[in-house]
Amino acid sequence: LSLGEAKNLPTYPGPNKMRDCYCTVNLDQEEVFRTKIVEKSLCPFYGEDFYCEIPRTFRHLSFYIFDRDVFRRDSIIGKVAIQKEDLQKYHNRDTWFQLQHVDADSEVQGKVHLELRLSEVITDTGVVCHKLATRVLECQGLPIVNGQCDPYATVTLAGPSRQTKVKKKTNNPHFDEVFYFEVTRPSSYNKKSHFDIEDVDEVDKMEIRVDLWNASNLKFGDEFLGELRLPLKFLRQSSSYEAWYFLQPRDNGNKSLKPDDLGSLRLNVVYTEDHVFSSDYYSPLRDVLLKSADVEPVSASAAHILGEVCREKQEAAIPLVRLFLHYGRIVPFISAIANAEVKRTQDPNTIFRGNSLTSKCIDETMKLAGMHYLQVTLKPIIDEICQVHKPCEIDPVKLKDGENLENNRENLRQYVDRIFTVITKSGVSCPTVMCDIFFSLRESAAKRFQGDLDVRYTAVSSFIFLRFFAPAILSPNLFQLTPHHPDPQTSRTLTLISKTIQTLGSLSKSKSASFKESYMATFYDYFNEQKYADAVKNFLDLISSSGRRDHKSIEQPILLKEGFMIKRAQGRKRFGMKNFKKRWFRLTNHEFTYQKSKGDHPLCSIPIENILAVERLEEESFKMKNMFQVIQPERRVLYIQANNCVEAKDWIDILTKVSQCNKKRLTVYHPSAYLNGHWLCCKATADNTPGCTPCTGGLPANIQLDIDGDRETERIYSLFNLYMPKLEKMQEACGSKSVYDGPEEEEYSTFIIDDPKETYKTLRLIIEGVGTLEQEHAQYKRDKFKKTKYGSQEHPIGDKSFQTYIRQQSEISAHSI
Repeated sequence: LSLGEAKNLPTYPGPNKMRDCYCTVNLDQEEVFRTKIVEKSLCPFYGEDFYCEIPRTFRHLSFYIFDRDVFRRDSIIGKVAIQKEDLQKYHNRDTWFQLQHVDADSEVQGKVHLELRLSEVITDTGVVCHKLATRVLECQGLPIVNGQCDPYATVTLAGPSRQTKVKKKTNNPHFDEVFYFEVTRPSSYNKKSHFDIEDVDEVDKMEIRVDLWNASNLKFGDEFLGELRLPLKFLRQSSSYEAWYFLQPRDNGNKSLKPDDLGSLRLNVVYTEDHVFSSDYYSPLRDVLLKSADVEPVSASAAHILGEVCREKQEAAIPLVRLFLHYGRIVPFISAIANAEVKRTQDPNTIFRGNSLTSKCIDETMKLAGMHYLQVTLKPIIDEICQVHKPCEIDPVKLKDGENLENNRENLRQYVDRIFTVITKSGVSCPTVMCDIFFSLRESAAKRFQGDLDVRYTAVSSFIFLRFFAPAILSPNLFQLTPHHPDPQTSRTLTLISKTIQTLGSLSKSKSASFKESYMATFYDYFNEQKYADAVKNFLDLISSSGRRDHKSIEQPILLKEGFMIKRAQGRKRFGMKNFKKRWFRLTNHEFTYQKSKGDHPLCSIPIENILAVERLEEESFKMKNMFQVIQPERRVLYIQANNCVEAKDWIDILTKVSQCNKKRLTVYHPSAYLNGHWLCCKATADNTPGCTPCTGGLPANIQLDIDGDRETERIYSLFNLYMPKLEKMQEACGSKSVYDGPEEEEYSTFIIDDPKETYKTLRLIIEGVGTLEQEHAQYKRDKFKKTKYGSQEHPIGDKSFQTYIRQQSEISAHSI
C-alpha cells in the first residue's frame, strides 16, 4: 500500500481551523498500520508505504483518518473501505477515494451460524398452527471494542425479541440457544403477548431478525455489532435450514451529509492472491527458469524472456531474484545477464545506468540480502539524525530566521563525514552474495573497457552507492531503517547527505561541476581531497574481491525487530488481567529481551538458543486475540499478545527463523495454556506433560530470506500467462528474423533476440509449461466449485466475492450449485 495524501479535510471548529491527522490501515476493523501524525494541515501528506502478508480472511480493507485533538483524544474524520473483491479494480493505480462517514451502524464484521426450523403443530382441537424454532449456534470474527467483546444476540419475529446469554470476553462466542415463535395460531387463541397472524400466507411476508450486540458497562448503552434479516418464505420449500451468514450493517437512512463534505484520500493498492500448488506441479517451468544462467546466449533464456515481455522490468525482477536466491543460483544468473549488458554498452560512463533487467535484479538482491547490512551500518546514525533535529540547511534562500549558514554547514559536514566513514569501514560486513555479484560486475567491465582504469570501480559504485546506500539514506522508511517517512526538516537533511554521499561514491572526475546548485558545489569543496577517493576505492576493492570471508567473526548483534507488546507474567500464581503488562520487546540475533520502556535495562533476557518453539496460542486460553507463546527449557512459557494479526505473524515468523537451528527444538507443544491445574487443550493435569500437537516450523534458518520457491514460480507463471500475447508475438519475431535478414521489422524491434533459433526453443518450453499449469488451475477451480457449499463456514451467505465466483463458474461450467 502507498498512502499518499488527503485533501480538503473539514476544518476544525476551533479558531485555527487546522487539524493534526494520522491515517490507519485496517483489515475489517483491526488496525494493522498507522502513519505518523501530520500537524496543522487540512491536506496532510503522508508518503508512507506498507507491505504485509495477509494472515487471515477479511471482507474490507479500510483506511481511517483520525484527528488528534488537544486533549489527546482521537476523533474519526472519515474512512475509505474497499471490498476485497473490488481490490483488483484499483490494482497498482493511484486513486483518489472520497472519505465516507463512520458510524457504529455501518461498521460491521464477522459471521453468524443459524439454524431455522418451521414446523406444523396440530392442536387438541385439530387446528394446524405453525411454530418457528431459531437456533443461534455461534459467531466468528466479531470486532474487539476497546480491547474486548462481550457479545449477545437478540432474535425478533414481528414482535417482542428474545435474547441469548452474554458471552464474556470473546469475539467467537458459542451460544447454542434455541428460541421458539408461534407464527400462526388457532383463531380461538387470544393471548395478547403472542402473534395474531391467522392467514398461513402471511408467513411469506414475515422475516426473522438477529441482532448482535456488545454488552457495555457505559451509560451510552450496548453497542451494535451487526444484524441479519431473513424472510421466512424460503422455509416454505424446505422446513429446516442451516447456514453461516455474514453480518450486515443496519440501514438507518442516515444520508444527511453529502459524501464530498469530508475530503478525499489518495491511495495506491497492489493486491496479489495466488493459489500455490505443491512443488511437483512446477518442475517443468522451474527447470526451464533455473537453467537460464547456462543458456547461450542468455537473451534466449526463460528468465531474460520474462524481463522482455513484462511491462515493467521490476515486475519480472522481484520473483526471479527470490527464486534464484532460494535455489542458490542468483550469482551465475546475474553474472550472465550483466555480462550480456556490458557487451551491449558502448560508453563506459553509461555502464549500468539504465533501468535494465540486470540493474533491477541487482537492486532487488541488495534489498533482500543487504537489509541487515544496512541496519548495522546506517541505522544508529539515522536514528540520531531523526531524533536530534540539528539544522543542516545550506541553501541561503531556505535558511530560517536565527539560523547561521556556517553552523549549518558544519553540522551537515559532520554528518556526511560520519556516514561516509561507517560506510567505507563496513566492507567486512558486506553480505557474501553481494560481494560475489560485485566481483563479476568488476571483471566484466574491466574486460570490456580495458583502456578505462576506473570502470572496474564505477561498475560497482553505481550499485552500492547510487542504488543502495544513497536511496536508503534518502528514504530510510523504505529500507526499514525508520518506521515512518521522516518529517520535512529531517527529510531535507537526509536529502543533502544522500546527494553528497552519492557524489563521493561515484568517483566522477569533476565533482563540483556535477552539482546543479552552487551551494552544493561550495559545500562539496570540503570533500575534494584525495583521502576520500582513496577510501572509496579501498572499500570497493574489498567488497568486490572474490575471497570469501568468515562472517562469524562479525559479532556485533543485529537488531531484527522491536516494539511494544503485552506479556503475561511468568511463573507467578496470581491469575487475571493484572498479570498482563505492556513491555518493550527487542530481538537481536543473540537474544530476545523485554524491558519496561525503550532504552531501559532488560527485565528478562532469553538467549536465542533457549527458544525451543514459537507457536500461536488459542484465543480461549485468556480470551485475548493475537497471542503467541515462546517456549523455553523446563517447559517455561512466555505468553505474549501482539497489537494485531500482522504483527503477531511477523514476530512468530522472525522468532521461528532465528531459533530454527537450535538443537533442542521441540516437536510437539500445547496450543492452549496451563490454567487451574490442567492444560486447556488436552486436559492433562501435570504441567510437564509433553505437548499434544505437532509444532509448526520448517522455515529456513537464514534470517534474511524467507522464500517459498513454489510461490515465486506460481507468480512467474501468472506473469507469463498475463503476457501470453507478447510471448506469441516474440515467437513470430523469431520466425521473422530467421527468414528475413533485411532491416528489422518495426513491430518486432522491441524485443532483444540475439539467437532466434534458441529463443524459439525456450519460448516453446515456456508456453507448454504455462499451458499445463493453466489446465491444472482450471481443473482445481472446477473441483472446488463442485465441493463448495454456499452458506458454509468458508463461504457464508452474503459473501459477494463468492457470488461473483459462482457467476463466472456458471458461465464456463455445466455444473450448477
